[in-house]
Amino acid sequence: MPKKYGMLNRPNKSIMGWLMNEKFFDLKREKQDRIINAGLKIFAKYGYRHATTDDIVKEAGISKGLLFHYFTNKVGVYVFLMDYSVRFLLLELSRSVEEREDNFFELSKQIEWGKLQVLRVYPYMEAFLERAFREECGEALKECREHKENYYTKTEAYYKLCKEEDFAGNASLEKIKTMAEYIRKQITAEHVALNTMEPERMYQQFCEYMDLLKGAFQ
Repeated sequence: MPKKYGMLNRPNKSIMGWLMNEKFFDLKREKQDRIINAGLKIFAKYGYRHATTDDIVKEAGISKGLLFHYFTNKVGVYVFLMDYSVRFLLLELSRSVEEREDNFFELSKQIEWGKLQVLRVYPYMEAFLERAFREECGEALKECREHKENYYTKTEAYYKLCKEEDFAGNASLEKIKTMAEYIRKQITAEHVALNTMEPERMYQQFCEYMDLLKGAFQ
């Protein structure tokens, strides 16, 4: 069973020292989250090219001047969200995943459990990263490549103990991982399209599919 935690610890100011204007973290937590969630949602739904700062400030309920006070331009917001999201998700996964877990299906559930804790605070964070990781706009690609590589390297490391011989028939770990990834992305995409980001429901749906795959291949 996945570990349970209380209030999530966020990356602190010293960890987030790359921010253009660190006074952002002097804002009340509620306003910080409102701005972060607005940016995550708009970029997740429209991608970098079509998202606008007008959309973000409208969603956040703030002035454009306030947004630019902290981030200067759209790419500044985007880079901040990318770095913040990668750090935040990896931090929670490090707390939620058992280091010695070698069963793929249980490990996948633990990873999704960790993401659930994050999505309760930032519902569009995973959807934002999925969109960002397939971004084709040159400006966004250039700024985010390192974060993408870091995220994939760290998350892939969780599967190092999973055993190929656990699977029936011709199934391989890579094929099972691919199926699980398709399922997770489809669940996320459906909720984004319907504008109904429900982390608990998304986690439940994913676990149901993992149980089906486990019954079929293990």
